[in-house]
Amino acid sequence: MAKVVVDAMAMQRALTRITYEIIEHNKGIDGLVILGIKTRGVYLAQRIASRLKQLENADVPVGELDVTQYRDDIEHDSQDTDPQVTVSKIDFPVTDKKVILIDDVLYTGRTIRAAMSAIMDLGRPKQINLAVLVDRGHRELPIRADFVGKNIPSSQQERIKVSVSEIDGHDSVEIIER
Repeated sequence: MAKVVVDAMAMQRALTRITYEIIEHNKGIDGLVILGIKTRGVYLAQRIASRLKQLENADVPVGELDVTQYRDDIEHDSQDTDPQVTVSKIDFPVTDKKVILIDDVLYTGRTIRAAMSAIMDLGRPKQINLAVLVDRGHRELPIRADFVGKNIPSSQQERIKVSVSEIDGHDSVEIIER
């Protein structure tokens, strides 16, 4: 059984609020770059960058970060001879930049830990801030989001499903009981 807890309008409002918070926290957008964690974090990152352009009249570089090879909770085949297991699309430097890392759901913190390792392999940013659409709690690592669209307390038996129109045809956040 699924229960919609965030509809399309509420998602749009949350992303707009996050965008304003990013501008305020960084005193503008100078030196800012945005990295969306694949898959849905990328689309949220693009939406925030688009809103930043509307508000600040300047483009903020957006990249796609695939953290699969950095995960410590996924088995990796040691026989794999292809070093390009993942595909990140980042065509700008992160060194000395203010990185805004964007993901759809913050849960255990393991994806974010992996993302920070991936970023450090690209360079040394001035700072990294985390923006998430949903924070559901249940952290296993000491990771905290700087910008949160909605806190949704949930049990570990529940699943949070974020849908974005670019992939799923509609925007929503649902709690699904397992």
